[in-house]
Amino acid sequence: MYQLYIANKNYSSWSLRPWILLSQLGIPFEECIVPFDTGSNWEKFRRFSPSGKVPCLVDDQTIVWDSLAIAEYLAESYPEVWPDSREARAWARCASAEMHSGFSVLRNSCPMSVGVRIRPHQLSESLITELARLSELWEQGLNQFGGPFLAGKKFTAVDAFFAPVAFRIQSYDLPVSPAAKAYAERLLNLQSMMEWEEEALKEVWREEGHEQEALAIGVLLNDLRAE
Repeated sequence: MYQLYIANKNYSSWSLRPWILLSQLGIPFEECIVPFDTGSNWEKFRRFSPSGKVPCLVDDQTIVWDSLAIAEYLAESYPEVWPDSREARAWARCASAEMHSGFSVLRNSCPMSVGVRIRPHQLSESLITELARLSELWEQGLNQFGGPFLAGKKFTAVDAFFAPVAFRIQSYDLPVSPAAKAYAERLLNLQSMMEWEEEALKEVWREEGHEQEALAIGVLLNDLRAE
């Protein structure tokens, strides 16, 4: 059985991607949570991950330490990881890669923190630009392939790659188009996403760096996490 090493569910957006993909597709795996410590986690995560980062998938003697590589590795055994049609697969891979390597302003200025609700101060022009691109990209997929997911009727890896963005939209009430908002809510209502959120809210771990990054964007309205 696969072993998936992840960090705190409240914070770790990269961990969510393979976790939700495996969970939503019903692929058996063992969850291995290793919480973030304050400061560097290099040595701690190096015990299981060559990059010293999460997520990391272990399959017997094979170690896969990048979220996009994990998706491709799983697709070799589970073709349903990607859409059925060649056109949809091409689009889904492009969109996943864009999220994997892009949207740096969204990622850095709105870190994932599942349990908080924050009213942002003024949003930067660069963040607004990225949110507009996000809306455009999601609408393109939904319109081109008919929904309700980004590449068609079924949840695939491209939806997994944008799952953390749905939590960000919820936490910071980020301005996206009505269609994008509806898609984010659709993701949040998936059983696996609700399970992740429930478990994130139960976590009592706090890492000061992540906490301060989330608070930097605005005013804390509510903290739904366990004390």
